[in-house]
Amino acid sequence: MSSALTDLFPHPIVQAPMAGGVSVPRLAAAVSEAGGLGFLAAGYKTADGMYQEIKQIRGLTNRPFGVNLFMPQPDNADPGAVEIYTHQLAGEAAWYETELGDPDSGRDDAYDSKLAVLLDNPVPVVSFHFGIPSRDVLDSLRRAGTFTVVTVTTAEEALAVERAGADAVIAQGVEAGGHQGTHRDIPENDGSGIGVLSLVAQVRETVTLPILAAGGIMRGGQIAAVLAAGASAAQLGTAFLATAESGANAVHKQALTNPLFVRTELTRAFSGRPARGLVNRFMREHGPYAPAAYPQVHHLTSPLRKAAAKAGDAQGMALWAGQGHRMARELPAGQLVEVLAAELDGAKTALSGKGGFR
Repeated sequence: MSSALTDLFPHPIVQAPMAGGVSVPRLAAAVSEAGGLGFLAAGYKTADGMYQEIKQIRGLTNRPFGVNLFMPQPDNADPGAVEIYTHQLAGEAAWYETELGDPDSGRDDAYDSKLAVLLDNPVPVVSFHFGIPSRDVLDSLRRAGTFTVVTVTTAEEALAVERAGADAVIAQGVEAGGHQGTHRDIPENDGSGIGVLSLVAQVRETVTLPILAAGGIMRGGQIAAVLAAGASAAQLGTAFLATAESGANAVHKQALTNPLFVRTELTRAFSGRPARGLVNRFMREHGPYAPAAYPQVHHLTSPLRKAAAKAGDAQGMALWAGQGHRMARELPAGQLVEVLAAELDGAKTALSGKGGFR
């Protein structure tokens, strides 16, 4: 399915916005320059920090790019559960010789300030994670010339996005690395989710919006599969995490293919919201006890994660990764886009010859 959004980039390849310093301007620019759609991650940044990165990427490329925002979260965490988890992490703080963070550092991620910047300095695409912006916000961005995209994890969420007036959805399968973009955090659904191929098919039958498919996609053949299922493009995160331009910590990059880390799981251990990462000591010891409290737990563990990264200790870091992490390739980002596009063309040719792709 073609759309004005996907007409912005020649290859149906989108680099996922990965917060925490991974999706830096040089990575997004390299992807856009190669014909994909690069994304900056505004999550956990100040509004000015986001603006400075937008200025940087504009100095690196004239191609379209996107910016991702986190939706503000409701205040429904149990303070008592957060306090208990704080006590449980005291040993980690002593081990890494650091203080725990303040769980009450803020819930809105400077959402309104960032929107103001994006309306004053419009970018080609803005995506949203953890919920749906208001129709007024979506309409204002459209008037500014910006395409809007919202992450969904179910067909019902996709229908709500369409009714709200967004331009496209990101259908995020349970295979995806990092935080699941569910619109409501329901603890009883922990560990459950829909695979990307099934999700794309369900969303395709529910809405008419263009679909960007996300979840464990690492090869051009997988891109071909989600396109055949009804997606307009594929969004890849872990595949770009290992590239030279990625801002990920070197320990994180190495862990993707390190045989010590054989699998991924969804965990609340680091942030209080389900997120997929490589299973390490911290996840095993604290995941079963972490409360449903985002972003309180994120703020609480932030100094621990930074201290572990500084010490080069992969066992204490949040090693976000999708289920296809062992297929990561250490290539320059632009070259990876070209390789993926070539693999996609090959897969299309093979499927076309079998009558399975048009």
